[in-house]
Amino acid sequence: MTAPTPPTARFAKRTAVLTGASRGIGFAVAERLVSEGARVVITARHEEGLARAVDALGGEEYAIGIAGRADDAEHRAAVVATAIERFGGIDMLVNNTGINTVYGPMIDLDLAAARKIVEVNCLATLGWAQEVYRGWMREHGGAIVNVSSVAGLRPAQGIGFYGASKAMLRHMTEQLAVELAPGIRVNAVAPAVVKTQFAEKLYESGEEALAAGYPMRRLGVPEDVASAVVYLLSDEASWTTGQTLVVDGGILLRGGV
Repeated sequence: MTAPTPPTARFAKRTAVLTGASRGIGFAVAERLVSEGARVVITARHEEGLARAVDALGGEEYAIGIAGRADDAEHRAAVVATAIERFGGIDMLVNNTGINTVYGPMIDLDLAAARKIVEVNCLATLGWAQEVYRGWMREHGGAIVNVSSVAGLRPAQGIGFYGASKAMLRHMTEQLAVELAPGIRVNAVAPAVVKTQFAEKLYESGEEALAAGYPMRRLGVPEDVASAVVYLLSDEASWTTGQTLVVDGGILLRGGV
């Protein structure tokens, strides 16, 4: 019987591309992967934040940062090419980039803003999957995890169209899982409110009151979601595909988002 791989090395000789990973959930996932033996290529819009993240991950022996927009096809192609050239392949993709540029009733939504949300949250995610598939995973297999949201599972006041885009992302996850099996697994996570800069406006005026509505009596932190993502990327989830793992402190059980 072959001895199990130590948990601290279960991603040895594997490479991940992570979008939106200079901070927050994306960075927490990158940190976990590197700590367990992986090499990572992380993306975000700003060079400065990426440089800090790469340093925190141990430097360019372990991580490469490439700045650009997730919805830029040339950027996606450059990231994939760099990952293959520098680290020898792409075994994992984490689609973490997401935007929400509006707050308020969907009926009043500016349609230009809506198009941008779909472009980044959905079409860019599909673009990353296509680029990684064509560049590496079609021949070698791999695992993809998309970061969705509990707002994609139920109506969410003020962020309804963001939720609609995440519902689309969940369906895309299921569709890709069917199309790409058995060589490539595709799953998603659906967090509730996590204490990141992205979600700050949702809790900054009353974190304690908001957390009181959660059965776990606290908001999430990036490491909570990172643990779920890393599980779905790992061989421990080798028979799991097309699933959306809810990471929400129990809030959906109380009918909230």
